[in-house]
Amino acid sequence: MQTSEKRSADVRLAFGFGKGVQTVTMPERNLLGVLMANEMEHPLRGEAAVRAALQMPIGAGKLREMARPGQKIAIVVSDISRPVPSSVLLPPILEELQTAGCQRENVTIVFALGSHRKHTQQEQRQLVGEDVYAAYRCVDSDPEDCVRMGFTCSGTPVDVTRSVAEADFRICTGNIEFHYFAGFSGGAKAIMPGVSSQAAIQKNHSLMVQPTACAGRLSDNPLRQDIEEAGRICGIDYLVNVVLDEHRQIVYAVAGDSVAAHRAGCRYLDRMYRVAIPKRADIVLVSQGGAPKDANLYQVQKALDNAKHAVRPGGTIILIGACPEGLGSKTFERWLLEAPDAPSLITRVRTHFELGGHKAAAIAMVLESAQIDLVSTLPEALVRRIFLHPQPSAQQALDEALVRYGDGAGVLAMPFGGATLPTVEAESRN
Repeated sequence: MQTSEKRSADVRLAFGFGKGVQTVTMPERNLLGVLMANEMEHPLRGEAAVRAALQMPIGAGKLREMARPGQKIAIVVSDISRPVPSSVLLPPILEELQTAGCQRENVTIVFALGSHRKHTQQEQRQLVGEDVYAAYRCVDSDPEDCVRMGFTCSGTPVDVTRSVAEADFRICTGNIEFHYFAGFSGGAKAIMPGVSSQAAIQKNHSLMVQPTACAGRLSDNPLRQDIEEAGRICGIDYLVNVVLDEHRQIVYAVAGDSVAAHRAGCRYLDRMYRVAIPKRADIVLVSQGGAPKDANLYQVQKALDNAKHAVRPGGTIILIGACPEGLGSKTFERWLLEAPDAPSLITRVRTHFELGGHKAAAIAMVLESAQIDLVSTLPEALVRRIFLHPQPSAQQALDEALVRYGDGAGVLAMPFGGATLPTVEAESRN
């Protein structure tokens, strides 16, 4: 009887882990909440949402009325590390260009690598779909072959990959989600850092140390302002951005002006994913949601940064990410392995910003107030070397944390941590 009662009072949760899941069971009394998207009606989904956005552009005319025959057109799309369903997004855009009389041979699809690795041909084909890959020229951006188009007021060089810089008409695509220092992804971020040089990305990202460069913030975010100034200097002729649900399905789309349309998408995202919580928790369980967003620790860090808004000082974040590709950045790895302790990373980024190292410092900033237990496929010795606590499973990490904080410990779960931004009600009023 006692066993049956205990089971009835337990709750079971699942978290994406690579292509599989990690599950945990805990007493229901400890669970303060599962932070998911706010319930909303989405009138249109998938390709239908994209088509509707193209018919109702924001701050611009219809794409078919703006593009011209004979123009060299570059369509910037996200790389393999992003969840954007470009194979769904592209066909309506390409149909608009065909309606405008634009020739296929004048259209180039450019994968925005930023500071990420190059794609294989199979990955390119997977991203855009077989039909599009067969019919259109598809190329990776090349940070070594950029055209300098000017400088922003912050001194960031606007170095744009040649295939985009030399186009007559530029279309930027992507998804909108919270970004831990750009405020939100999407918009002109397809240009900076998407198709920029390493020097340009490093200069832009150095603004992350400013206190207003944080998730969910736009109007006074110096890094976002720099991104959009770079977009204006380069020239973005059209934007198509989407908002995704937890299953990476399109539930909303915007098209038109690169700023006005982006802001409309951000407002929609806020309604979906900015989640109010009554207080911070002793324990936060967080995942990026599985592959492809937990391919490496460099990407998983995004979920960690959102989780820091939900954990109390002295609490524990249980970070769940498979990381089959390891740490994900040579510079990120070098900074972590060279550091004698976590605080030194914060000192280093303030005195010598380096792209890749900035994420190591971001992890160190979380460690100032919380313990981080990492559930991954990384070697335990490596995890300890980078100042995190290795755990073989989410369940073991949770069991140990519940012992550490006692029977009354409060737990928050964030199954899609890179998307969901917790906001403490009392703090948001300050």
